[in-house]
Amino acid sequence: MLKLKNKKLYITFVLGVISVQMFAQVVPPPIPPPPPPGLPIDGGVVYLLLGGLIFAVKKIKNSK
Repeated sequence: MLKLKNKKLYITFVLGVISVQMFAQVVPPPIPPPPPPGLPIDGGVVYLLLGGLIFAVKKIKNSK
């Protein structure tokens, strides 16, 4: 059995570790809201469509 002095030291150590561990936990950041519906087309799709349109017009003009 532990002596009374050792019990107090042991309990103090355990409570200290538990309290430090509880303060050391990181709270995850909140989840950001979803983007609103109806956003414009982005990410190069517009340029891809414009390039295809220009290529098609050139191809049609050259084939005549």
